[in-house]
Amino acid sequence: MNEEIKQIIWEKIGAYRRIMLFRHSRMDGDCAGASRGLRALLRATFPEKQVLLVDGQQSDYLAFLGPDDAPVPDGDYSDALAIVVDTATRERISNQKYALCREIVKIDHHIETDPYGAVNWVEEERSSVCEMVAAFYETFRERLVLTREAAEYIFMGMVTDSGRFRFGGVTGETMRLAGMLLDAGVDTETLYANLYLQDYAALKFKAYVYENMQRTEHGVAYIHVTGDMQRRFGLSFETASSVISYLENIRGCLCWLAFIECEQPEEGVRVRLRSRFMSVNAIAEKYRGGGHACASGATVYTQEEQEALIRDADEAAKEYQKTHAGWM
Repeated sequence: MNEEIKQIIWEKIGAYRRIMLFRHSRMDGDCAGASRGLRALLRATFPEKQVLLVDGQQSDYLAFLGPDDAPVPDGDYSDALAIVVDTATRERISNQKYALCREIVKIDHHIETDPYGAVNWVEEERSSVCEMVAAFYETFRERLVLTREAAEYIFMGMVTDSGRFRFGGVTGETMRLAGMLLDAGVDTETLYANLYLQDYAALKFKAYVYENMQRTEHGVAYIHVTGDMQRRFGLSFETASSVISYLENIRGCLCWLAFIECEQPEEGVRVRLRSRFMSVNAIAEKYRGGGHACASGATVYTQEEQEALIRDADEAAKEYQKTHAGWM
């Protein structure tokens, strides 16, 4: 798939002595795995090149990965190739110094709205960008060196962005590529422990969510996570945002929403939208967001906007139930 564009990217990588990797703000497992996995692949294959991932953002959830590379002078960007992973639009790129680079390659699996790269490799049907990185390795496996470290980063992103291979977009190709990475020696026991063990406070918070979640007439489950709640349970914003996963297994709920209050009032309330069967990205786009068909994000600033978004989601669920059979 897209063999021609992969060949172009391969040639770009070969032409540069310095390669800078970039990802989106508020990083997740896919963008972290893709950026770190690609860095490990290229370092092992091209020890003579400088391959750097400079990003000052931190993540409690992914702290076990360790720090990124130290900052470099702005001049080091000017003769570098930028590879930006898992980032649909340029304003979401965490390190905005990507624009200083000589050329930009975009590798992404979101709906294409901003082709900001000189080369844009976008496959919306892929379950993750890490799956794309794995496919890139498979195409050039006779020339690329897949270390265990690289395999673990890439596998991590595939696991997290696919919901442990349960979400739409997972195909036989996804599983074949995951098997190829496992063959490279991925330590799944340690990886899953790092990803999925929960602190006591987080479990107490989960119990609170189940006691206080709400549901609309047509089966939209939702929860509001206020700043007071985050302080009460000792949660970081990132941990509070994971509440969306607590709502995903409710029978009869096609859509679920989490409203997470930001620390700074001017940043508004982040909304995470998830669904099965029905699409929610159009709703997210209406409220300053977007994303995948069944996994999107948005931002609201008033109570009225929150209520309007819930009504829109409920109406979408109602319409889906009227026109489709077999939903659960």
